[in-house]
Amino acid sequence: MNLRDLEYICAVAKTGHFGQAARLCHVSQPTLSGQIKKLEDYLGVTIFERARSGAMVTEAGREVIALAKGILSDANQIKSLANSYKDPFSGKISLGIIPTLAPSIIPHFVPALSKTFSQLSVSYEEDQTTRLVERLIKGELDLALLATPPEDDSLCHIDLFDEPFFLAIPKGHELEQHDSVNLSDIDMSELMLLNEGHCLRNQVLEICNTNTAAASQQALNASSLETLIRLTAAKKAMTLIPTLALGNIENSGLHICKLNDSNAFRTVNLTYRRSLPRDKIIKALAGIIVTHLPESVIPLYRI
Repeated sequence: MNLRDLEYICAVAKTGHFGQAARLCHVSQPTLSGQIKKLEDYLGVTIFERARSGAMVTEAGREVIALAKGILSDANQIKSLANSYKDPFSGKISLGIIPTLAPSIIPHFVPALSKTFSQLSVSYEEDQTTRLVERLIKGELDLALLATPPEDDSLCHIDLFDEPFFLAIPKGHELEQHDSVNLSDIDMSELMLLNEGHCLRNQVLEICNTNTAAASQQALNASSLETLIRLTAAKKAMTLIPTLALGNIENSGLHICKLNDSNAFRTVNLTYRRSLPRDKIIKALAGIIVTHLPESVIPLYRI
């Protein structure tokens, strides 16, 4: 039994005649009749009552043909899907983004991506690094914008850009008079952090060469970058902010200082499964992202 046999019986059911069905299927009538007889013998049921006036579907045949129509419909969908992927810039693809990056990077590249690849349907998922990595490995996501390199061997990544950190302090703070400060100027007891699970939290602690115990405990309930900024202003504390998020500082009551430290940055990468057969769109996406970012970040990926 094959798809062609199913096409034959559906054609006979539609036309009510073997000869007309043969013409519809562009085969000879003996060929079509012979294949249908072989299918009936294989299934052990009669699909059509034959008469000189034509062919009538049997009770068993009606059920067989109903299933055959569904199978042929699914087969056509598979063909359409496969054809869409022959064009590397069409079809569907899913992209995960960490919460400390999503709100600030989406406005830069998503409009350009939609305009450049109008036939590509992209779904976006915002989640913490651990869960995004799990979904990548399981095949529930295709790609993810992360700020830590993947550790699983099934994943690989493209480094896109370095994003420097800035110190955010309340206006009126004694450091406000300085355009740039050293890490040693930061009072670790005033340092505000995101809660557990955010890679930004660990990155800030690593940059400051400190640990949670040395940092302010009052910040541990901050679950988003925006909340962190508001808490920092309200508590008259300080925190580190990645470059692309500096737009959130406006009207917050905070002042921004540059950090005099060459290691005060995080590297944003595009992570994906090694087995993902979408090389062209992966590289194109990386190129669109880096070419539509502000000059305040340092591009790493070269087109």
